Amino acid sequence: MTTRFDAIVVGAGQAGPPLAGRLTAAGMSVAFVERHLFGGTCVNTGCMPTKALVASAYAAHLARRAGDYGVDIAGEVRVDMARVAARAHKVTLDARTGLESWLRGMERLTVLTGHARFVAPDTLAVGEERITAPKIFLDVGGRALVPAMPGVGDVAYLTNTSMLALDRVPEHLVVIGGSYIGLEFAQMHRRFGAAVTVVEKGPRLVGREDEDVSAAIREILEAEGIAVRTGAECIAFAPHPDGVAVQVDCTEGAPEVVGSDVLLAVGRRPNTDDLGLEHAGVATDARGYIVVDDELRSSAPGIWALGDCNGRGAFTHTAYNDFEIVAANLLDGAARRVSDRVPGYALYIDPPLGRVGMTETQARESGRPLLVGTRPMTRVGRAVEKGETQGFMKIVANAETRRILGAAILGTGGDEAIHGILDMMNADQDFSVLQWAVPIHPTVSELIPTVLGGLKPA
Repeated sequence: MTTRFDAIVVGAGQAGPPLAGRLTAAGMSVAFVERHLFGGTCVNTGCMPTKALVASAYAAHLARRAGDYGVDIAGEVRVDMARVAARAHKVTLDARTGLESWLRGMERLTVLTGHARFVAPDTLAVGEERITAPKIFLDVGGRALVPAMPGVGDVAYLTNTSMLALDRVPEHLVVIGGSYIGLEFAQMHRRFGAAVTVVEKGPRLVGREDEDVSAAIREILEAEGIAVRTGAECIAFAPHPDGVAVQVDCTEGAPEVVGSDVLLAVGRRPNTDDLGLEHAGVATDARGYIVVDDELRSSAPGIWALGDCNGRGAFTHTAYNDFEIVAANLLDGAARRVSDRVPGYALYIDPPLGRVGMTETQARESGRPLLVGTRPMTRVGRAVEKGETQGFMKIVANAETRRILGAAILGTGGDEAIHGILDMMNADQDFSVLQWAVPIHPTVSELIPTVLGGLKPA
């Protein structure tokens, strides 16, 4: 027997639940399917637990620096990793429980727990049940990529998911991958007390950023005692009496690093390989991401893809914006598009990197006439007062249109201060509008008008 609904939502990440809320509020009968944990990556293995760990790591770091502020702390600063992990788990559990309770109490929503697979273009199997609807929305997320590196199957390794289950501090954590996820775990565990080595295949850390940003990030991490190995072209693994031997081929340094634990942080892959998409005519690209148009419709009529599985963003906020686009277009008569989105994100090392729009490199490659302004965080009164002056600000603008093209704020509060620039880009205003604003003192944002006033041809 097949049960008919007006719509089906698969996946309880950041897009699926609010979309179910809008659809049911519009009077539709909706089936909601989740195969494992409600909340998706953000709640369970991403933003919420990792940022809880970052907060604990910052507390330990600040305690060790107490003397810099004229505060005496007797004795050694010790980290109880079991309590740290329990705190992060509670943050996750509270969010997950609240979300699941909200969904199960929603009118006109039928919640099914199980693995959904297409058996026809408009029909899914969930265990023994069959459900069908003219509108199907996929919000199935992604998981850690485990590449076929030599020896990876012969050693025990961690991913971002299993890292969260650790209730101990590794003796020596070797992080494979010098980008966003890997660097956050590297710094937090260094602050928890581990020796840490970051191994990156590329020539520099966070290769999508400008070279000056990458260099400053490396300087910040190395100042805390994190070893960084870039140019590791031939990464391989082998068992070792002390844990895992990681073979690297770098231009300098020892050819092998031995760690007690190894974290693979080399990318993500979408959870699309076991959905039976071929039965629905849903096309995917070479990496398995569902191909969508500017309104997030797949190649199959009546099927949309939202969140990490569509390759159009890898963040909680982009997934939620996917929901906003689909809901507005279906229910509000709007014509919103993914291409209208101004890209912004953050790297949550300490100090954090806030980013929006183009990098300087991308702007130069576009051929536009540019204006560029930079200021070190040593010029920011708030940073000086906090004793956290690492990093810098950079803004890139179009010299002809006088629109901001992109910005980076690597420094204390950078993840918050970047929003002033993001909002200006969304408003599509001449940068002088922000330049002549009167910001509050003392804040990090107050230096933004100064940077804009110092824009010079580049």
